[in-house]
Amino acid sequence: MEDKVIAHNLILEEKNRLSISGVTDVDTFDESKIILYTQDDTLEIEGEDLHIQKLSVSDGEMLIEGEISAIVYTGRNSYGTNGKGFFKRIFK
Repeated sequence: MEDKVIAHNLILEEKNRLSISGVTDVDTFDESKIILYTQDDTLEIEGEDLHIQKLSVSDGEMLIEGEISAIVYTGRNSYGTNGKGFFKRIFK
């Protein structure tokens, strides 16, 4: 099965609602940090009271709500999981 390329976009509204497209997997998440993968990069979102309101890895869509203080691209596979995020490790 071929991996499809999903366009990657971010829309930040009022520093408390972040829409992301192009998500391929989620590595870790809690109320202060979410680490996810896009086609080309690893993305780290930091803040307070962060909640994933919508996640559809098959469509590459994600919606995060909470007080967002930082959005950082950290480079591909920078967390030592060799591209295997939280959900891919669970559902082998």
